[in-house]
Amino acid sequence: MEWYVGVLKKYADFSGRARRKEYWMFFLINIIIGIVLGFLATILKTSILSTIYSLAVLIPGIAVCIRRLHDIGKSGWWWFIALIPLVGPIWLLVLVCTEGDSSNNQYGSNPKTVV
Repeated sequence: MEWYVGVLKKYADFSGRARRKEYWMFFLINIIIGIVLGFLATILKTSILSTIYSLAVLIPGIAVCIRRLHDIGKSGWWWFIALIPLVGPIWLLVLVCTEGDSSNNQYGSNPKTVV
């Protein structure tokens, strides 16, 4: 849960680098919360909770994805590759799964070595 809260604390921080673990833990907890909210939406016959939650985590989600791209030495503009139908999301998935640079790069120091 600390990874999720850590991303929310950096709400709109698009600079720096994010480890794979930080990105994927945020993604996993978002999926779990989305399933729970979807279940509640079915019971309550309203989707307002899931809509509010989705809007609340939109910016942090984009920010952590851009920081993840920085970790592999790519510009944040690579995030827009996801807009290309079919191929774009697959390519972005490959990028966020790629291991980050083991040394410092133009976006900062290696987040694995920062304590």
